[in-house]
Amino acid sequence: MTYRDVASKQVLIWACTAVASRMPVAMTPLALVFLVRERPGGYTLGATLAAVYVLGEIIAAPVLGLRLDPARGRRHLVVGLAGGAVGFAGLGVLAGAHPVVLGAFAFLAGAAPAATAGGQRALLTSLVPERAVPQALSAESMLMSGVWAVSPVAVAGLALGVAPRVPLLLAGALMASSIVGQLLLPAGWTNGEQDGAGEAGRAKSRVLIRAWPVYVTGAASITLLGLCELTVPALLEQRGIGVGWSGPILAGMAVGAGLGAFLYGLRSWPGRLRARSAVLMCGMSVFVSLAALIPGAAAIAIALVLAGVLQSGALITRNLSLREALPPSALAAGYSVLYAAAGAGYAAAGSLAGGLLQVVEPSTAILAGVQLTLVLTALGWWGEARRDGSTAAVGPGPVRGVVAAPGAEGPPIAGGCDAERRL
Repeated sequence: MTYRDVASKQVLIWACTAVASRMPVAMTPLALVFLVRERPGGYTLGATLAAVYVLGEIIAAPVLGLRLDPARGRRHLVVGLAGGAVGFAGLGVLAGAHPVVLGAFAFLAGAAPAATAGGQRALLTSLVPERAVPQALSAESMLMSGVWAVSPVAVAGLALGVAPRVPLLLAGALMASSIVGQLLLPAGWTNGEQDGAGEAGRAKSRVLIRAWPVYVTGAASITLLGLCELTVPALLEQRGIGVGWSGPILAGMAVGAGLGAFLYGLRSWPGRLRARSAVLMCGMSVFVSLAALIPGAAAIAIALVLAGVLQSGALITRNLSLREALPPSALAAGYSVLYAAAGAGYAAAGSLAGGLLQVVEPSTAILAGVQLTLVLTALGWWGEARRDGSTAAVGPGPVRGVVAAPGAEGPPIAGGCDAERRL
């Protein structure tokens, strides 16, 4: 298994399409703040619009994900991308409109393409050989780390150097251009039997619900990441370090995440996925705790870079675990639910940080977030162990209307495990 297995023309088209569709997602929260910051109470309004945007993502991702047709998912993705392009364009063109109007466009921009990430991930794994799925998801993680590292710089430069509305107009143009790439890709990601409505749809929902431990651990990793991003400026100020260093430090964390994704895809790793995820999450928590406790800027930066390295590996194991827990026909919906869980985790991090920073020091707020992360990690590990034990005892029975989900992981193969091939 090497990265050469994912090198193809179709994967290149997919990569360009994914960047064009997800760059707007990474740009939007900061772009909304810049859009209205010169109004009275602009920062509060910007934060509110960003919250409305994220709320649209959280609500729509599982709803739209359940409706994705694995054999003809392209039409659903194209409609969602078109709706998102309209939402972003509306925010840019009507920048001076009433806040309610801006809120409606922000909700549309977040909700319409909310299932795109899940559908595109399912499509990516169908474009590569089964043995190369871990490398494909590692490559996706590297690509997205680059997107999230570049986006804040692009937004700040365009908003301050050109005009506040330009980042959102660019976001609309990028999302519209991604429609072209989506049309060049296959119509769907599975040729299996189609899920119907009614009883089959309810069966798919039950299958998705049984994968709740994966969503819990995925949300935990994003909660800790979000807490770091939101509290690093305050932590630096507490340590007597210039707040301007927060940008380079967080960019280094994003670079670390990309490096971690690359390293994860280089080889097979031993152990069950749930154990691997727990180890990575605990390691990430250790480095974040060190960043909260040590005084120097360089040491804080190194600790957060190492936390980013482990965090990307933890997210990849969550995608691997989801492939193990769900049938192929439900994977896109599962990825969408995981996306919504990640959004909820980030929103929770914002609320937690805002509340704690009013009563405790930033370092204490980070340590409280670490404790919450460890609790959620333990809960997710317990849920996966309980589910796998139940499946092993009863045997994998088919779910009516849905292809049966895989059971517990198989014996190690070539230094890894059977589930690694099923990412």
